[in-house]
Amino acid sequence: MVSKSTNATHPGEVIKDELISRGIPQKDFARCIGVPYTMLNDILNERRPLSAAIALYIEASLGISADLLMGLQVDYNMKIARQNTEIRRRLRSVRSYTATSV
Repeated sequence: MVSKSTNATHPGEVIKDELISRGIPQKDFARCIGVPYTMLNDILNERRPLSAAIALYIEASLGISADLLMGLQVDYNMKIARQNTEIRRRLRSVRSYTATSV
């Protein structure tokens, strides 16, 4: 198995940096895109994954590509999964599938 780099960025970090650089308060932005402040804050502080819907709202408001944001989320999810002890343990017992495996 090829190991992928573990330097994945949560999209919340990118969005948070953008809000700070534009001087947009989180509460105002949450109201602007129609989501609860606590939900946005959890995303920005990497406690919650970014959903496709929220990515689209952010794209409409800030012009940051929803596809880019979701790509970051997928990379981050894979980083976390690769570091998960239980997943790593189970992967050791997974064998390559062939027609004769069944």
